[in-house]
Amino acid sequence: MTGIDSLVPMVFVKSVLRSIEFYGRLGFQVSNTFTPPAQSEPTWAWLEAGGARLMVTLASHPVEASQQAVIFCLYCQDVPSFHAALLKEGFEVGEIEYPSHSPRGQFRLADADGFDLTITHAR
Repeated sequence: MTGIDSLVPMVFVKSVLRSIEFYGRLGFQVSNTFTPPAQSEPTWAWLEAGGARLMVTLASHPVEASQQAVIFCLYCQDVPSFHAALLKEGFEVGEIEYPSHSPRGQFRLADADGFDLTITHAR
């Protein structure tokens, strides 16, 4: 049996284009999209930033982030600098906290659909 090579979360979103824009502002690049024939906007996208990967797909039902019970953990090299850069770009970010499991700091941010992102220091 071969082992798993990676895991890529796929999340339902209200608008794939809006999610592409939001995650693009965090540094994600679009690697692939799918737009069905006769539609003008993509219904799926593959996003990448460094070693991070995320798929977003158009939801067929209302998106209720609070009912999804998921937190995306994003890792960066310098939490205070990234926090300051996001503030400068107009993001609504939480205060930097220093819990015992993240002594170099972490903070939270909600994405375009309200999903919780925790940004913390890379290991």
